Amino acid sequence: MPDRRAIVNPVKGKKPPDTGSLAIVAATGADLRLLAELARIPVVDRRKLYMSDLHVCADPDSQLRYSLIGPLIGAPYAAMIVESLKVWGVSTIVFIGWCGAVSGGVKAGDVILPDSAMVDEGTSGHYCDPSCRVALPARQLVHQVRLSLQHHGASFHEGAVWTTDAIFRETVEQVKYYQSRGALAVEMEMSAIFTVAAFREMEAAGILVVSDELSDYTWRPGFRTPQFKAARERACRAALTLANGIATGNGDR
Repeated sequence: MPDRRAIVNPVKGKKPPDTGSLAIVAATGADLRLLAELARIPVVDRRKLYMSDLHVCADPDSQLRYSLIGPLIGAPYAAMIVESLKVWGVSTIVFIGWCGAVSGGVKAGDVILPDSAMVDEGTSGHYCDPSCRVALPARQLVHQVRLSLQHHGASFHEGAVWTTDAIFRETVEQVKYYQSRGALAVEMEMSAIFTVAAFREMEAAGILVVSDELSDYTWRPGFRTPQFKAARERACRAALTLANGIATGNGDR
């Protein structure tokens, strides 16, 4: 039997942050700032984690405590963040990211709730059987995210996404292949976050906002549209509502 023990492992450090059990992980600095603006409780601790910023939010009058972290990009770095959060006591992760539409029925400014992520990145194979091609979120947490999105009046698509390592190698051939498998969109972190979280016995789910389209094999950016900005705010509000419920023990479990 091969010896699969890791030689290098994450450590708490001498003064680990009191993160709370839930972390909202934002792929972009813009969404991290938006989350901090929308959070109704103060930030009580700020520190760096690798190339990301960690904000711990806590209400001194209650037990409400959770963390916001970002930005991050790509599967390997996402895995590093998840591993570090785990050792600090985080057990639930909600990821907010941007994605490119692959399905013709998905447009810039739409919201996607991933129920699976097709593995086209190199990190997940270090945490599961390399033959595994699909990573799954925590089913109950997906249900909670669904309810939170509905609470904020957000319409959304629910289905599979494609996670790639190479944003500039989304070829026509690849897009056609993942369209044939039912992918709604392409992004760079989701399958790794699902895989690492499952390996570390954590719960993870994601909310993706469609920033651009490539379903017709032409790139159509939508970053500056009002619909995209509004969808980002709904996604962030939904994640914060969920955090408030879970961190106080009032989540719909």
